[in-house]
Amino acid sequence: MIKLTDINGIRVGHAHDLEEETGCSAILFNKGAVAGVDIRGSAPGTRETAMLSPTFMIRRIHAIMLTGGSAFGLRTADGAMRYLSEKGIGFQAPGAVIPIVPAAVIYDMYTNPNPDLPDTNMGYLACVNAAKDFEEGKVGAGTGAKVGKILGLDYSMSGGLATAGRKLPNGVTVAALAVVNALGDVIDPSTGQIVAGAYDPKSGQFFDSYQHICNHGFPGGEPMGNTTLAVVATDAAFSKEEINKIAMMAQNGIGRSTRPAHTMHDGDVVFSVSCGEKEADINVVGAVAAEMVAKAVVRAVRLTNGREA
Repeated sequence: MIKLTDINGIRVGHAHDLEEETGCSAILFNKGAVAGVDIRGSAPGTRETAMLSPTFMIRRIHAIMLTGGSAFGLRTADGAMRYLSEKGIGFQAPGAVIPIVPAAVIYDMYTNPNPDLPDTNMGYLACVNAAKDFEEGKVGAGTGAKVGKILGLDYSMSGGLATAGRKLPNGVTVAALAVVNALGDVIDPSTGQIVAGAYDPKSGQFFDSYQHICNHGFPGGEPMGNTTLAVVATDAAFSKEEINKIAMMAQNGIGRSTRPAHTMHDGDVVFSVSCGEKEADINVVGAVAAEMVAKAVVRAVRLTNGREA
């Protein structure tokens, strides 16, 4: 199986607290990366994403932090900055080296609303743990993730974290890593079937969140705490403008694998990075990136709910 770290120069590390059911995941780029972002959910929690616009000065980033803890968790990026700064990695500013670490959060404060975690030290530890081989499932930023929350937590299932990738005939690799904490159900695009979501343990049946809201509307109150995050990467060379377009195309993978997606109550964010010098068609890479995001989303919930990945 091809994973995100099969692209040269990428390492992934996790840190988490299983009792508090929260954590973070650091994606490190040994030589920096040209990066873009697409934010399509209407309730995002992010840091350092504006500078990824093609019109902004910064051209390369040094890490991405995906984290639980809602807005509190954004401080884990400080831990990544400390780690990278100690190694002299960052943007060469006058008199200082400043690591550039965009970040995005999920809301996982359902049963253990501890505003002290994940913290800066956890972000640092995730970087220390970064390696080519990394765990998937209920780890890192996916530790406290849940899906199918339209009827509340009692009928939800575990979300999680997973990766997927593909090597193209021309030798270019495209891969994704996803953290799945969606409001909606997760759908296997190859079958159209729900694989995780709002679930009735008594009947053993899925409620089908999409049909439920079509027939009954959203339930009373705010169905808060939902987001799918993804990082897509390639070893092909793209400009900042092009890699932002790839992020836009890759976001379609969330729409294919999650129903409903990109609601007012989701904070869906997709980062994209170019980490190589190979030549590739932006249309091909963007299309494959969307497929890999969808595969990573489905794999995440299958791993955490004891189903075949």
